Amino acid sequence: MKKQFGVFIIRWLLNSLGLWVAVRLLGTGYENVHATVGIIGFLFAGLIFSIVNTVLRPIITILSLPAILLTLGLFVLVVNGFMVYLSLKLAPGLSMTFFNSILTGMLLSLVNYIVSAALDLRSSRAKEGL
Repeated sequence: MKKQFGVFIIRWLLNSLGLWVAVRLLGTGYENVHATVGIIGFLFAGLIFSIVNTVLRPIITILSLPAILLTLGLFVLVVNGFMVYLSLKLAPGLSMTFFNSILTGMLLSLVNYIVSAALDLRSSRAKEGL
C-alpha cells in the first residue's frame, strides 16, 4: 500500500510538470487575465488529471473499444486527449484546444511510460538483490 501511494505521488508530480510544460508550449493561455496560476494551480491540475486518469479512463476506454479496434488503436490518442481536455476544464484558470490536448496526452503518456519503466526496473533490481 505504501509503495502504491509513493507511485501515485511520483506520477502526480510528473504529470503536473508535464502539464506545466504542455500548457506553456501548447496552451491557449489562461482563461482570465487576472487569474494567477502558479505552482499550486499546476499541482492541482496534475492531481485532477491523475484522479481522472485513474477513475474515468478505464470506463471511457471500455466504452470506446469498438472505435479503438476499428482504428487499430489510434483512437487511444483521442481518449488520452479527452482526459487531458477534461482535466484542464476542471482545473481553474487553464485552457487548451482539443487538438493540443491530444498532443499533451501523447506527452503525458510518454512521461507515465517512462515512470512505469523506471519503477519496474527498480523493483526488479530490488527482487534480484533479495
